[in-house]
Amino acid sequence: MATAEIVKARGEFTNEALMDFSVPKNRQAMEAALSTVAKGLGREYPILIGGEALYTEEKIRSTNPARPEQVIGIFQNGTVAMAVRAVETAYRAFDKWKRVPAEKRAASLFRAREILLQRRLELDALLVYEIGKTWIEADADIAELIDFCEFYGREMLRLAGPQPLVPVHGEKNYLSYIPLGVGIVIPPWNFAAAIMGGMTVASVVTGNTVVLKPSSDSPTIAAEFVNILYEAGVPKDVVNFFTGPGRTAGEAMVTYAKTRFIAFTGSMEAGLRIGELAAKKQPGQLWIKRTVLEMGGKDAIIVEDDADLDEAVEGVALAAFSYQGQKCSACSRAIVSDKIYDRFLERLIPRVKAIQVGAPEKLENFMGPVINKASMKSIMEYIETGKKEGRLVAGGNVVKGQGDGYFITPTVIADVAADARIAQEEIFGPVLAVIKSQNFEHALDIANGTEFGLTGAVYTNDPAKLAKASEEFHVGNLYLNRKCTGAQVGGHPFGGFNMSGTDSKAGGPDYLLLFLQAKTIAEKVATG
Repeated sequence: MATAEIVKARGEFTNEALMDFSVPKNRQAMEAALSTVAKGLGREYPILIGGEALYTEEKIRSTNPARPEQVIGIFQNGTVAMAVRAVETAYRAFDKWKRVPAEKRAASLFRAREILLQRRLELDALLVYEIGKTWIEADADIAELIDFCEFYGREMLRLAGPQPLVPVHGEKNYLSYIPLGVGIVIPPWNFAAAIMGGMTVASVVTGNTVVLKPSSDSPTIAAEFVNILYEAGVPKDVVNFFTGPGRTAGEAMVTYAKTRFIAFTGSMEAGLRIGELAAKKQPGQLWIKRTVLEMGGKDAIIVEDDADLDEAVEGVALAAFSYQGQKCSACSRAIVSDKIYDRFLERLIPRVKAIQVGAPEKLENFMGPVINKASMKSIMEYIETGKKEGRLVAGGNVVKGQGDGYFITPTVIADVAADARIAQEEIFGPVLAVIKSQNFEHALDIANGTEFGLTGAVYTNDPAKLAKASEEFHVGNLYLNRKCTGAQVGGHPFGGFNMSGTDSKAGGPDYLLLFLQAKTIAEKVATG
């Protein structure tokens, strides 16, 4: 089937709707999925290189952050030699995979989408157990991955084939996009399905081969997705699965001469380290390595005195505390006009205190645990710092009565200075700093006054302020009169400025170009 016919047959792209768990049959189906998945937890997964399963004596255990004694999956602690072997295997596979027509590569993504739809609740449940996502957050993660498979498959069809150029007399000219080579995909744990799978399928559909190295906090969902790709027809040497230490095996893959690109999402420090390592030419290296880096954020929501206060309070609360504030897009600063500052806090505090924290297996809980013990310790240290830098008005505690799980109450610290540590550093937890602004220009100065530039939002009914924010609020994703989280594939291409990364714009029309290079061909032709 021709490219145009494939696109027409698939109809218009629409985002996958989220499951409505208030519907009894959906709730019962999710409860059944949780029960079924729980019975299969704790199995061992190998490293997969060219389809060969490899095991090591030393193991890595993924555990449930709500119940740390529960093992989700057992993984291999891969060596540097294994890491190099994975890159070499992907390198050998590249020459064949790049020649597979784009239509066939896209078809494998469309098949993966269908498998994801069939296994949706099972994968939702796995995210609940492995990374502590509530039902709604887990389903949004899987739905986004479903969207990535569909969207990037369509995008590759759009980019396939000769691209027209400005005519030149006496020549036949065109441009074509060709793949880069071997990519190392290093995803985060917080969107363990969507970002992991999105970076992987973007690499594969463009004709590249990859080594996927998931976070040690979320390898199980990655292992399951790799098997879905194999089932969908992606060759086993095109996607290789590796688990092991980042500082040794991970860096060995980043620096290896045959590695062509690195797709990374994670902390600023880790991203900068990858950029530094990738920039150094290695013996035998023939190219400048490309890095696609999505890093941290210190995202702000500005609330002006003419805003709908109830909507602003709800937007801030949802953006700050959904998935325990563990989103790079999460609102960690509320910058509020001094004219409504006290009223805003009067409404925000009871809204935050009403948030229910507990085991994510229960639908009624809005917040689950933070990802691990080290994260909980770091967040609590920031809260102690925040108590000195501002006024604690909500939360600030480890939740009691939840066993050994890593539960923290949603925390609000008011009267924070714009240059305070908790207003500048990424905490990556359920902590919101509330800052007073004197006017809209002051609010924008505060919002732009960090090294990050990922997401932001403004609540105001003044069109002039919205226009000014659109021009001067320096973030990659700006939202007007809505919360700063919840980017939709296709509708909100995602990626930030400054130390938030390379503005990758995942889920947008520019994204696949990051995994391709353009080749211009000009042929002299006879003229009459």
